[in-house]
Amino acid sequence: MRGRRRLPREWWVGYLLIAPFFLLFGAFTVYPMIYALELSFSDWHGAGTLHWVGWSNYTYLLTNHDFWVSLGNSAIMWLLIVPIQTIGAIAIATALTRSRLRFKKTLRTVVILPFVTPLAAMAQAFILIFDKDFGVVNAFLKFLGGPSIGWLTTTTWAKPTIALFVLWKTSGFALIIMLAAVQGIPSEVYEAASIDGAGALRTFFSVTVPLVRRTIGFFVVVSTLGISQMFLEPYVITRGGPYNSSTTSGLYLYNHITASDLGTGAANSFILVVLVFLLSLVAIRVLRSKED
Repeated sequence: MRGRRRLPREWWVGYLLIAPFFLLFGAFTVYPMIYALELSFSDWHGAGTLHWVGWSNYTYLLTNHDFWVSLGNSAIMWLLIVPIQTIGAIAIATALTRSRLRFKKTLRTVVILPFVTPLAAMAQAFILIFDKDFGVVNAFLKFLGGPSIGWLTTTTWAKPTIALFVLWKTSGFALIIMLAAVQGIPSEVYEAASIDGAGALRTFFSVTVPLVRRTIGFFVVVSTLGISQMFLEPYVITRGGPYNSSTTSGLYLYNHITASDLGTGAANSFILVVLVFLLSLVAIRVLRSKED
């Protein structure tokens, strides 16, 4: 075409090769998100036409007691899981990388094995272990003369018990990420810290943790997203009980979907997206180093 530059043929071939990705991304990501956003402002129960209700779904959720209870349960789960898992994974990764432990490969396998084990099988074993009447934990407490505790049947212990299960199940994933980060720290840094007289604890918090700050930020964001969507663990172990004490935001969203209240469910999901986005920004801001 006169007066216009023609793109090289290789460019068109490149665009053609990446076109399937954009088509699939638009069909299975962009379009569902746009439709869900429209659905969040509508009243729809899976059949018939959408009825536009404006902000009614959001107003209902923000004034609903059970919605705030689910957010509070998820926040408590976050506090019980993420700090312990993050620091623990860094500590184990440091021990496996820097120390002269024997059977390192065996230890790595033992820690990672629960992560690749099906959740349903582990949950059933966990329920048997913490059963109030026949569980191994209560049997051991009775042997020591202690009381029988309803780990999964009381509002006090339901959340900590599920948090313990999540720690057991997902710590392998945290270890894989932190192990890769710790292995990237040059050995000269630890040698310099040793020459300066830093002990193991001081080296851990003054050298290892600051140097894996970006990895910690990434893991915190991923963990926050995962806990906001946590559904299977409370559903399989406690069904959200007793008295909604373990109903997480993900399980509360699932309850709307199963009740065919799809408009409210879509609004719930977008509120969670906004909350996770804001919390992720805060985490990145707090964990950002001076060099960033």
